[in-house]
Amino acid sequence: MARRGHDTRIEPSFDGPAPKRGGGGLSLSEDDRVVPSPKRAKKPSKPAREPAKRGRSRSRRGFGMVGSLVYWSLVLALWGGIGLAGIVAFYGARMPSAITWTVPDRPPNVKIMSADDRLLANRGMTGGEALSLSEMSPYIPQALIAIEDRRFRSHFGIDPLGLGRAVVTNLMQGRLVQGGSTVTQQLAKNLFLKPERTLERKVQEVLLAFWLEHEYTKDQILEMYLNRVYFGSGAYGVEAASRRYFGKSAREVTLSEAALLAGLLKAPSRLSPARDPKAAEARAQVVLAAMSEEGMIGQKELAFAMSAPATRAASYWTGSENYVADRIMEELPGLVGEIQTDVIVDTTVDLTLQKLAEDSIRKLIEENGQKLQVSQGALVSIDNSGAVRAMVGGADYANSQFDRASEARRQPGSAFKPFVYLAALEAGRTPDSIRNDAPVKIGKWTPDNYKGKYLGRVTLTEALAKSLNSVSAQLVMEVGPASVVEVAQRLGIESKLQANTSIALGTSEVTPLELTAAFVPFANGGYRPEVHFISRVTDIDGKVLYQYQADAAPRVVKPQIIGMMNRMMTETLAIGTARKAAFGWPAAGKTGTSQQSRDAWFVGYTSNLTTGVWFGNDDGKPTKNITGGSLPSIAWKTFMEAAHEGVPVRQLPGIDLYTPTSPPVSGEEPVAGATTMPIVRPTANVGDKAAPEMAGGFNPRPETAPRGDKVSSINRPVPPGEVGGAPVRREKSILDVILGN
Repeated sequence: MARRGHDTRIEPSFDGPAPKRGGGGLSLSEDDRVVPSPKRAKKPSKPAREPAKRGRSRSRRGFGMVGSLVYWSLVLALWGGIGLAGIVAFYGARMPSAITWTVPDRPPNVKIMSADDRLLANRGMTGGEALSLSEMSPYIPQALIAIEDRRFRSHFGIDPLGLGRAVVTNLMQGRLVQGGSTVTQQLAKNLFLKPERTLERKVQEVLLAFWLEHEYTKDQILEMYLNRVYFGSGAYGVEAASRRYFGKSAREVTLSEAALLAGLLKAPSRLSPARDPKAAEARAQVVLAAMSEEGMIGQKELAFAMSAPATRAASYWTGSENYVADRIMEELPGLVGEIQTDVIVDTTVDLTLQKLAEDSIRKLIEENGQKLQVSQGALVSIDNSGAVRAMVGGADYANSQFDRASEARRQPGSAFKPFVYLAALEAGRTPDSIRNDAPVKIGKWTPDNYKGKYLGRVTLTEALAKSLNSVSAQLVMEVGPASVVEVAQRLGIESKLQANTSIALGTSEVTPLELTAAFVPFANGGYRPEVHFISRVTDIDGKVLYQYQADAAPRVVKPQIIGMMNRMMTETLAIGTARKAAFGWPAAGKTGTSQQSRDAWFVGYTSNLTTGVWFGNDDGKPTKNITGGSLPSIAWKTFMEAAHEGVPVRQLPGIDLYTPTSPPVSGEEPVAGATTMPIVRPTANVGDKAAPEMAGGFNPRPETAPRGDKVSSINRPVPPGEVGGAPVRREKSILDVILGN
């Protein structure tokens, strides 16, 4: 090794001592060196000035710093890319193979149609049918793209520019104020993933977005999204949302309405016009401004849409037809099984009649609710085939979805009396049979007439028309409570009935639907049809999944007896408690009022429709003296008068089969303002007999003949053996007990 300050340098050699400079041995010359010897390298000349040297050093150092930054940035980017690829590969490996990916079926929708081919309601997870993009209002997809994904038509599933903008905005605001997800990513999340904020879910969302973009067109992606996304207030899909908020199809949505729908997607529950109409409108204006910026609408369209008033929606689905829809959804699985695809249900309900029924109930509640302390009403209308033509389950579906028409059991009061009188007629009485309307004591029970007024001797026709409680109680004692129960169940009452004497006044609870159905045999001549709401169910391809088959309805009452009952109950509207219900058509029916006016009823019928009306309170609170002859009769008339407009008049069945044998006994109707006539007031104890039959030469002794026997020589009307089940021996009358017969 060379010593410091020595002029010569010892070069390395292979074997012997180093040769002298210039020798011919194997050695390395200066030119062979990679780095020249410092002693022989040319020394650089000194710069002219020292400051210039320092400037160049700073420049080199600055360039080196920038270069280092670029270098390390590239290194970090490379490693970041490798790490990201690893994460994507890891989470992607946890997903099923892409060849097995399929878009899940949209939850099935049940489209419920009226008998006049109008939409009643949609039911199912989505609450609306799926529409193609071409069927929707063109403003809807435009508004969605403008506010949610402006580069939807050009990106490949993710939008790097939109994502970068969202990151910058969120950093500047210091909080999450803007998302970078595309419509495709949102669809992927809604279709396949759970709403979790995790890295794994985000990676899977991106991969699925790439797959969707590869497998489907932009229009298909947009269509799937709009038919599935949540719009708030229980509405999934644009059709459900449009009907929920605007009461019309998405086919008919205007520009301002489309902007409102698109604006909901930011926060569906908070911005719902059913919750905050002003917030929904403010967001809609942001959407309109975005559409204008994108050149989708002009200034005139923008100004007009901006001036549209805020949309206000009910807090819940409204319209009484929803009571029908709920009932149909309960019955549907039993008819077609599990619903796995979109279906169309054709119903028996006439939407025009449904709206008439709803208006008749709602108007009376609004006008009289506070004054008469009544808050609810229900109406059911059934035709002679058993098809339900209208059903209103309450005053306002938006406020209460409980169906009082088919689910609420209430005491029918005197509206139950037709079954008592029918049992008496089948046991041998006639409409002209006489009873003494006077206080009656049965054990510890003393049934009183309305306001304690009694009429003395009356025919059964007059007693039924004027709803005399004492006469009804006498008839129950004569025919037996079990006979009354059997008659009521034979005609259609399905609720459990208590076979006791108080059944004379309708103390066993029933629903408006079943009570109305039990009156249908009076209207159709004695037949009991199957009550039904659904006529047909098909899928969207037209395949019939269910078809109602009207089997022959069994006869449950003889024609002659039907004629007698119709003769008797027409008097209810002529001289009795339901005079407010008369409207010019041949009609009959019966009012009913439970204790303390808790329930008020009128069930009436023509040869065309049978309709029952109930008013009361859900908590059973007494109303302020409402009777079946007041609000129920008025609502019934309002509905039936409109329902029969233009319909040819027809007489009630069986009327011509019976002719009264004596004029009715005059008496005073127990209504408000009436005066009391002098009457005999005998008191009948348990087991005592009422006055014997006086009209038509009727002999009470043959009444011991079993029900179901042939008509006797006195032409006493008795139902045939096949009516009402096996023959049973009728109980003795009160007079038989007194006379010892």
